Amino acid sequence: MNLPFPGAAGPDASFEVPLEMLAACHGRIEKQCRTLERLAEHLPRHGADAAAQEAAAAVLRYFDTAAVHHHEDEEQDLFPALLESMAGSDPVCLRELTGALLADHQRIGAAWQHLRPGLAAVAAGDAAGFDAAAALQLTAAYRAHIAREEGELLPMAARLLDDAALARIGRAMRARRGVALPD
Repeated sequence: MNLPFPGAAGPDASFEVPLEMLAACHGRIEKQCRTLERLAEHLPRHGADAAAQEAAAAVLRYFDTAAVHHHEDEEQDLFPALLESMAGSDPVCLRELTGALLADHQRIGAAWQHLRPGLAAVAAGDAAGFDAAAALQLTAAYRAHIAREEGELLPMAARLLDDAALARIGRAMRARRGVALPD
């Protein structure tokens, strides 16, 4: 499989090509990170105006749903499938990589929970509680995490996972989001 890494997916990215879907999600995470950075610059000058409220609400929606699903896709389906693909050989490198990425997910999740209340306040029209430094830390953590996934994890998955494993991952991703199978 030839994936258009980093941070992009082909026009046909779908649950049938789950690795491309994961890469496409990275692009959407990056878009939300840029929105957070712009919001951090915007709020001191303009406060929680309508544009800030709309941006904050969009970031909240994304990180409360799609980003959570993305982490679940990796933790519940991709990481175990990769580890299973290494059965019979020495999976130490892969275990270290998936362990480090799981730790990243936990740190990113904690950073999001710290940032979320201030962002929710912005969405409601109050900029006072927004922590711009926390927003920038979250975006930096996500970028480092994405770079490792796209540089190491997804290319490894493309080499190691067979079509059946990829199909299982795609079905699980679809089910997690409540998307019905096509006819």
